[in-house]
Amino acid sequence: MKISKKERQDKLQLTIADNPFVTDDDLAKRFNVSVQTIRLDRMELSIPELRERIKNVAEQTFEDEVRSLPIGEVIGEIIDIELDENAISIFDVKEEHVFQRNQITRGHHLFAQANSLAVALIDDELALTASAQLHFNKPVQIGERVIAKAKVRRKDDRRTTVEVRSYVGQMLVFRGEFDMYRSTTQVEGGI
Repeated sequence: MKISKKERQDKLQLTIADNPFVTDDDLAKRFNVSVQTIRLDRMELSIPELRERIKNVAEQTFEDEVRSLPIGEVIGEIIDIELDENAISIFDVKEEHVFQRNQITRGHHLFAQANSLAVALIDDELALTASAQLHFNKPVQIGERVIAKAKVRRKDDRRTTVEVRSYVGQMLVFRGEFDMYRSTTQVEGGI
């Protein structure tokens, strides 16, 4: 049974408010309309696209939590973070991130995603990368989504070691170990 445009748009707003991570494709299937219709509905309702909604949720959720750098300076969008423990970010590879001749992502973008996630993970006003060991395991193509997962492996005095593994789907494409310098001394159980 077909519903009116007004009713569909009302339900669309409620659905996105309930789950800001829902895709246009999923919405099109849910309301039995084309993806283009969903995009037009979103534009009429001033609802941003998925990438912008993810960014907005991350900024609202993590802005007060992340201390080491402004959330807007993280490459990719943080979707989960527990300071000094672990974090996850996503990065969608676009045309400006790849070599034109082969459509492979430039390595510095994968490094920047991982490094900025490692910095954001540190619960301190100042966190700097002292050194890093990097391994690029597989080329990443234009249009792919890179999910970076960071985990604190060691903490001592003023250093924290953060391991970051980046995936496209289930495939490991990058891994790095970052030796991070903190401005304050960490002791077991707090600062």
